[in-house]
Amino acid sequence: MEDIVSLKNQQVKRWRKLRSRKGRETYRTYIVEGFHLVEEALNTTTVEICCIMGSEKALALLGKVDHLCPIYHLTAEIVAELSETQTSQEIFAEVRMPQLEENLKLKGPYLLLDAVQDPGNVGTLIRTAAACGFEGVVLGKGTADAYNSKTLRSAQGSHFHIHLVSGDLKQLIQKMQHENISIYGTALHQKAIEYKDVSPQEVFGLVVGNEGAGVSNDILQAVDASLYIPIRGGAESLNVSIAAAILMYHLYDPQ
Repeated sequence: MEDIVSLKNQQVKRWRKLRSRKGRETYRTYIVEGFHLVEEALNTTTVEICCIMGSEKALALLGKVDHLCPIYHLTAEIVAELSETQTSQEIFAEVRMPQLEENLKLKGPYLLLDAVQDPGNVGTLIRTAAACGFEGVVLGKGTADAYNSKTLRSAQGSHFHIHLVSGDLKQLIQKMQHENISIYGTALHQKAIEYKDVSPQEVFGLVVGNEGAGVSNDILQAVDASLYIPIRGGAESLNVSIAAAILMYHLYDPQ
């Protein structure tokens, strides 16, 4: 274990850079905070942990780590500098981003995100897709970063259990359709059909869109069908995460 006592330490400077999307993309790593996420990372064999860092108390609570990564003891000042939560648990891990997926593994359903901007929504969508058994989540242009700290907290470790792909949604839709895989959008226009009228299936793509604008018109023109969820009360619409959860659990039949 190595003690780090200065905010000017090169490691601390690098960890600070991981707060930004640019820094994460440069180093291809990100930071998870809190016991649940750190322990989830430690217990997932496919995750590469670069290092673990925390206060003396937090490292003692974490206990013996059966891992060869470096462990850093941080001062309270450095913990406060790195923490992005209101009440920090004072434990962190730097995690290697997985290799970028160049091809979809078309063995199961995919959730496609079209400019979903809120990190909390993106994290919840990743978490729900993983819980539902989806093969992966595709983050299209304009979608919040999968490794934003708020996204990570909302996903609660689901990043470690599902394929995450960044790419051009129209190209990916064309690829899936070429493989005779149906793609469903979400919309309220007149040609949309009620989601219950679509039979559950094993492999498909589901597109959900921006919190305010919904799925973009050019994507809607590319999908095989648009689905809607009836609104029976006084609400104008459903949160994108709630709507996606309803659709994912209805449409997916793992057989």
